[in-house]
Amino acid sequence: MWRPSLPDAATVWARWRGRSVILMGLDSSGKSTLLARLLTGKVVKTSPTIGFNVGTLNLDKKTSLTLWDVGGQKRMRPNWRLYLDNCKALVFVVDSSKPARMAEAKKALKMVLSDSKLEGVPLMVLANKKDLPNSLKIREVSTLLDLESYKDRQWEIQACSAVQGLGLQQAFLSVHKMIKKS
Repeated sequence: MWRPSLPDAATVWARWRGRSVILMGLDSSGKSTLLARLLTGKVVKTSPTIGFNVGTLNLDKKTSLTLWDVGGQKRMRPNWRLYLDNCKALVFVVDSSKPARMAEAKKALKMVLSDSKLEGVPLMVLANKKDLPNSLKIREVSTLLDLESYKDRQWEIQACSAVQGLGLQQAFLSVHKMIKKS
């Protein structure tokens, strides 16, 4: 079972003040698998996140992002607002193989983006699990989440597979570019 090591308070504070990127999404969308794949390069067994996982993604020798993976269970979502201070970008992960959960994802995304702490913060939507049969195309995910309605912020949507590692590096390079523009 993969669990990132818990950093000390000073390390957390230093990371928090930098380029903090919050990973949110419904339970079982693949946030922890995605974080583990980015940090270790491996597919690891994960369990539902209670609270958060954190790690630093080095994009190159000069650029890193601190990624905060926040639990997505329904009972955890009211606490999402507690993680938004100093957020430089929001990465919202959806399971593109579960169209039945898109309405719930749309509602959760709308709720978190309504927080004033995220005003002007860039949004990256990752349509995860593109490796699975019958996964939705990004245009379908975009429509179901009503992304076009978010005219007050930069946003992008990309397909990815945390298990296969497809699209992850490109997505976070795009996140970094959006942060620089904002």
